[in-house]
Amino acid sequence: MSYIAENLWLFWTIVAVVCLVLEISSGDFFITCFAVGALCGMGVSLADAPFWVQVLAFAVFSVLSLRLLRPRLLKLLRRGADSRVSNADALMGRIGEVSETIKAGGYGRVKIDGDDWKAETDGEEDIATGEKVMVTGRESIIIRVRRA
Repeated sequence: MSYIAENLWLFWTIVAVVCLVLEISSGDFFITCFAVGALCGMGVSLADAPFWVQVLAFAVFSVLSLRLLRPRLLKLLRRGADSRVSNADALMGRIGEVSETIKAGGYGRVKIDGDDWKAETDGEEDIATGEKVMVTGRESIIIRVRRA
């Protein structure tokens, strides 16, 4: 026990290394901030500060790095990333064909690129099978359409 008390810097180093290893599995720089806090705790430990000061330094620098360092790291990580929309958001503005009549105030079905979507209309009249429609919005997996 006395060895641990005399070498708390080693404890903080182990905490930092474990945090960095865990960060490899997450990749969002959240756990890295705790590694930064642990490295600061190690620095305070090397200055022979009491344990409570080391813990305080760990907490303060972890929070500071979460607030200041993490957003910058995430911005660097996502720089030049593909900004194309995907999944249901990619349907906005697309043209499809009604595969099951869409009743005014009710639902029908629209086929877009081989996928069949539950749809509702923006208008006050039914849209018959075979008509072309354009996607104007969505709520969950239900798309909102109007005549094209």
